[in-house]
Amino acid sequence: MIIHREAHFQGTDTVRDIVIGMADGLTVPFALAAGISGAISANHIVVTAGIAEIAAGSIAMGLGGYLAARGEAEHYFSERKREEAEIIEKPAAEEKEVADLLATYGLTPEEAAPIVAGLKRRPDAWRDFMMRFELGLEEPDPKRALASAVTIAGAYVAGGIIPLSPYIATQDSHTALLFSVGFTLSALAVFGFVKGHFTGVSKIRSGFQTLMVGGIAAAVAYYVARLFTA
Repeated sequence: MIIHREAHFQGTDTVRDIVIGMADGLTVPFALAAGISGAISANHIVVTAGIAEIAAGSIAMGLGGYLAARGEAEHYFSERKREEAEIIEKPAAEEKEVADLLATYGLTPEEAAPIVAGLKRRPDAWRDFMMRFELGLEEPDPKRALASAVTIAGAYVAGGIIPLSPYIATQDSHTALLFSVGFTLSALAVFGFVKGHFTGVSKIRSGFQTLMVGGIAAAVAYYVARLFTA
């Protein structure tokens, strides 16, 4: 027997939040550390500024994720309330919308009629059908906002520690910068590779693109700092 396996995106909302937090957590503190290293040779300043940035960045990113999830939930329930009202107040128009939606899948009016009739007998199912197929909305998890905030913030901190760790481990700023570049570019490449696995795109291309974005950001920060302190 031949087993048919379909390759679809396997990532969850949690994976998406980790991607968002980790991507910025690796890139922003890396660019900050490189920029400060290009201006001065003082590891304690790099570490202090880096920790402050990680703290502020994780809070900002976490709150952004929280507000985005809350906004998504509020939008969903607002649209659902509107859809419920339309089913009661404008049933004929809603029936036509169902028939029109089914027609986009190739169903004739005769084939769609029993489906429309079945939905009319189940108002909640009718509402959910319209939410999903007319508006493209899925009911959000009520705990999603807080979970999103914590996940994004945690991923940001985890990512930010990587470029900062060499400055904590050694007092030589040049050595710390070299190790920071090596650690962070390697982490970006691995992160991009893993992200490609979950998104279904080429893992090699995803890893290369992620590495290039972080590398270019850090290089620009470093050379701009050198330019203004030369």
